[in-house]
Amino acid sequence: MALIVQKFGGTSVGNPERIKNVARKVIQEKLAGNQVVVVVSAMSGQTDQLIGLCKQMSDNPSKREMDMMVSTGEQVTIALLAIGLIDLGHDAISYNGWQVGIRTTDEYSKAKILDIDTKRIRESLDEGKVVVVAGFQGIDHKGNITTLGRGGSDTTAVAVAAALRADRCDIYTDVDGVYTADPRVVPDAKRLDKISHDEMLELASMGSKVLHDRSVIFAMKYNVPLRVVSSFDDGPGTLIVKESSEMEDVLISGIAKKDNEVRVNIAGIPDKPGVASSIFKKLADANINVNMIIQSVGFEGESQISFTVINTDLDEAKKVMETLQAELGAKNVSYDADISIVSVVGVGMKVYSGVAAAVFDELAKNSINIEMISTSEIKISVVIRKNLAEKTVQALHKRFFLNA
Repeated sequence: MALIVQKFGGTSVGNPERIKNVARKVIQEKLAGNQVVVVVSAMSGQTDQLIGLCKQMSDNPSKREMDMMVSTGEQVTIALLAIGLIDLGHDAISYNGWQVGIRTTDEYSKAKILDIDTKRIRESLDEGKVVVVAGFQGIDHKGNITTLGRGGSDTTAVAVAAALRADRCDIYTDVDGVYTADPRVVPDAKRLDKISHDEMLELASMGSKVLHDRSVIFAMKYNVPLRVVSSFDDGPGTLIVKESSEMEDVLISGIAKKDNEVRVNIAGIPDKPGVASSIFKKLADANINVNMIIQSVGFEGESQISFTVINTDLDEAKKVMETLQAELGAKNVSYDADISIVSVVGVGMKVYSGVAAAVFDELAKNSINIEMISTSEIKISVVIRKNLAEKTVQALHKRFFLNA
């Protein structure tokens, strides 16, 4: 008997008929002789509706109360799925995050999972029940309900799988696996049979919407076998596994774009040690994640720093930058939301040279100007104008895949 964790996202549970379809997929796994834990998101669009209600009450609603509100979306789904499973003759029980001891930090709207008490889940599994758990939510050390941020149900599922030492975690979504690019942007994109944890993490963090990046981090850290499959069609999906030597034979695994970043530029700051440290420490203290960073060469005792943050953190970032501008005596702080980040990812970059040259050559051929560059061992990212993002992905995909 294997222990399988299944996760179904908002589109998979978008209405009662789709929830019944989920119940049938769960039952298939159960009839195969396995124990099953199911993690679900709120029904498609429901979280936005709940946030909208909060915004009708206040332009700046309490983050604690927002988490209290939006966490109810998953409670609806878990109850409906449990009802559907019981109606089809299979014993099931639903639990909110706090009921199964998903303990988190106290950062409302973007909490991080600290640990999970699996006792209640295991007791229910031993009773032969399908256990249905609300994704996206947990409880902090004071007993307050917290949420993990958008995409948090993926993280819940992998964290639960890790805590239970599950044999596999299946992420069901509206696509049938991980593709070399977004098929809506590149119709010729190919589904990958497997991809490494490192590659998937880079793609997820740089805009691929198949998996939440924190879920991949959990899978890497605890070696959780992970599979992305379709909620609507049968198929093998994509396995996300440890890197192996044959993966290096593939130069590039995927291309992703990220449209929700804002570039912040602080100019006329003192060119001396400790300035960058003070800027990024204050951003970190405000729980703001920074993506790409560039510091210009100092000139006449001054320099400038540009970095990108996710657009939902912009208001908080502006508060921090206003304080820093006064403290550092900076001449100017500006913000640019009209950007996209396009990334080329592949473990083959570790052993093959020329990828950066090919990226820059292809963008030059297509008259696409590069405004920022960031690299890692398996990734090259460029900042370009937002209206050129799809053209950039298409050009690079053709260069690395169709012309391979």
